Amino acid sequence: MQEALQKLTNLQYIDSRIDEIRRLRGDLPEEILDIETDIHRTRAKVEKLREESDQLVGEKKRLELEIDSATEKIKKYEDQQLSVRNNREYDALTKEIEAQKKFTENATQRIIAIEERLEAIGPETEEKEAALEKIEKIYEEKQVELESVTKSTREEEENLLDIRETIEKELDERYLRSYNRLRNGLNNGIAVVAMEKGAALGMSLPPQVQVEVARRNKIIIDENSGRIVVDPSFFKQAKKELGV
Repeated sequence: MQEALQKLTNLQYIDSRIDEIRRLRGDLPEEILDIETDIHRTRAKVEKLREESDQLVGEKKRLELEIDSATEKIKKYEDQQLSVRNNREYDALTKEIEAQKKFTENATQRIIAIEERLEAIGPETEEKEAALEKIEKIYEEKQVELESVTKSTREEEENLLDIRETIEKELDERYLRSYNRLRNGLNNGIAVVAMEKGAALGMSLPPQVQVEVARRNKIIIDENSGRIVVDPSFFKQAKKELGV
């Protein structure tokens, strides 16, 4: 039975290290995904500001041309007023002149508003571009970090998985099935725990249970957590045997 307990402890020891490696690597992809979202969002804002700026510049040029055209029309209509033959023609030209002057006034006000907005867009765009550059730099750093972590841990994880496979083959199928079922049903994946100062995971064990765990001759299930409780010497031996 001690051999089976040692194999179960070894399996837990290996699985805990594999979990640790995967957590270390697992946080980085999530961070990178969040950064990618920030990059897309910031790029969209920069692009929107640039498009707005281009549209405003185009509108301003169009209005300036239309103001020039309206000015020419006003001059032409005023010249025509000097040679009209009746009041009806004079009044019609006056209405055209007033309409062109009104358009010129409105267009001039719009140009002023455009210029004010363009002055504001400049700093806004620069601010967003600076933020984008900063985020992209962080993204590159995280990518390098992920690549480094993946490279440094891949070999270790593969080695641990090989060791785990060997332990599985050596362990009685009943115990392996129970261990895997228990481990898969736990949030932290810890199915085997060491008894420390008469407690398991901080929960005190009854005196009789403590004695049975210390005897190291049977599988003891903690009634509070449902985990297998073993003497701490099994974990010390696991560390010595596995060297990880």
